[in-house]
Amino acid sequence: MVTAAALLKRNVSKTGIGAQLGAILAAVVLFAVFLVLQGKSPWGVLADMGIGAFGSSFAWQNTLVRAAPLLLTALCTLIPAQLGLVIIGNEGAWLLGGLATSVLGASLPPSWGIGGLLLSLAAAAVAGGFWIGLAGAGRQWRGVDPTISSLLLYYVAWGVFLFLVEGPLRDPQSLNEPSTFPLPKEFLMSSLPGTSVHAGLLVGIAACLLAWFVFFRTRLGFDARIVGENERLGATLGLRRSLLVVGACAVGGACAGLAGGIQIAAINHASNASLNAGVGFSGILVAFLARQRPLAVLLVALLVGGLQASGGFVQRDHNLPDATISVFQGLLFLSVLWAEAFRRDPSGGNK
Repeated sequence: MVTAAALLKRNVSKTGIGAQLGAILAAVVLFAVFLVLQGKSPWGVLADMGIGAFGSSFAWQNTLVRAAPLLLTALCTLIPAQLGLVIIGNEGAWLLGGLATSVLGASLPPSWGIGGLLLSLAAAAVAGGFWIGLAGAGRQWRGVDPTISSLLLYYVAWGVFLFLVEGPLRDPQSLNEPSTFPLPKEFLMSSLPGTSVHAGLLVGIAACLLAWFVFFRTRLGFDARIVGENERLGATLGLRRSLLVVGACAVGGACAGLAGGIQIAAINHASNASLNAGVGFSGILVAFLARQRPLAVLLVALLVGGLQASGGFVQRDHNLPDATISVFQGLLFLSVLWAEAFRRDPSGGNK
């Protein structure tokens, strides 16, 4: 009989980085072909992307600002993945988290100061956790595919978001772009000393470190990974799968919701349609590139944040649309999925 520890050890042995590096290289080659078809030099564009991401103090700060929310939105996919679930509705939790912070923050007395900020961010985490928790509950008690349900929940969240922002919660002074009432300045998140990087970066780093500790250094995390690797073995050991599944989805959603709240408190200051910028979907890419490893998310989020930060640089110097970076991200995602499918079944058949 295969023991729980042996099962997890065997699973870990399959998580080498060779397939990921191959997928990234394939994406780079495909992107180079795309650039050639546009009449651009791949080496020139890729070199300038590196400069735009890491070539100066300003570039580094821009990269870190963009990486900060990715640390948390990636956990929305990564945490449920430890139990074998694929969640892709991160953007929905991100939107509702941002909206919750906007609504509660604008309704609290400014004199509450840091307490008001913390309550507003807590509301973001609750909203995101509830939303993705619905996908986990549907999976566990009704057999609904969490991948599909979480994606559909994103569309529902986006509809609710637009209805509230453009309707009951709209600030009458937001004429050109419907927005909620802005947060009081007392509730805004400050930047790290001497930088333009907000303190949400530290929250994201702490969350990734905590996720690593829980999943790889505690009994709770061990139980969760057992359930994710072999549901029958988990049942034999008496593990409470329902609690673990719904809880993991809720915690993952809370991370994405918190990311949305931090975005409002640190950068946007009010909720409007611009919040739907694909940060949640980029978090999915980060989680997959990191092979669902919390510590690897720290590096991958930095790289993807740098990729996004280089968009303006590439647009200005090479006369390419900003969507060029989205093309590269899409190629990365497809390459990673192909590599994962090939790793699971090299013959290309169904198992």
